Amino acid sequence: MVPLEILGAIILGWLAGAGLNYLADVLPMTRSFSKAICPACQTPYRWQDFIFLRKCDSCGRKRSPRAWIVQVLSLVGTLAVWFFPPDILGPYAAFFVFFYFGLVFIMDVEHRVILHPVSIVGAVLAIPLGIWLNGWLKTLLGGAAGVGIMLALYYFGELFRRAMARARKEPIDEVALGFGDVNLSGVLGLMLGWPRITANLFAAILLGGLLSGVYILFLIIRKKYSAFTAIPYAPFLLIAAAALIYLA
Repeated sequence: MVPLEILGAIILGWLAGAGLNYLADVLPMTRSFSKAICPACQTPYRWQDFIFLRKCDSCGRKRSPRAWIVQVLSLVGTLAVWFFPPDILGPYAAFFVFFYFGLVFIMDVEHRVILHPVSIVGAVLAIPLGIWLNGWLKTLLGGAAGVGIMLALYYFGELFRRAMARARKEPIDEVALGFGDVNLSGVLGLMLGWPRITANLFAAILLGGLLSGVYILFLIIRKKYSAFTAIPYAPFLLIAAAALIYLA
């Protein structure tokens, strides 16, 4: 017989995956908690369709690979944080933190956007958590450092983009960092506090450079590389933050 605690964590993880899929479907499209619709025929999905990953009743379109990946990873991740939570967080706090991380990760990878309301919710979550872990001063310093350092990198990237556009004599629409990355760095700074946010940003830059280089090499080998290929940056910030939370 499966222990009740394990069964409860499995149910919680599956429901969390359904919630992540719903939010990732509707927020980037409508900016509200609206009805999710089938991308093929626009038929609204029901809540049962998200929980059981049912295909569309109207046109028979199957759920996307992302929906299945999110469900499985959410289940595994919930079991991990429930039975092996980071030392600085209990399982409940860790669950909500990593649920938020998962939502931002999915939206940035799939839609290249970190919505301002999502950042505000993250700040509301991060401030009391940061105060609990680090105290008022380190929390505020961490948030300010996260915004300030990433804002400087954002403007440096913008200046570089404009200089390259002038040199190439053609517009370059892609940017290295978006303002959503600045907001996310502020949220992580509030959560991690000072000086851990500096370690987070440093680790994210190293990780981003390494994985971006591997990805670009892969595109070159497949002869699909184009200059200034956009790569979402939030995943590197979040992976580094998750590692710091577990190592703290």
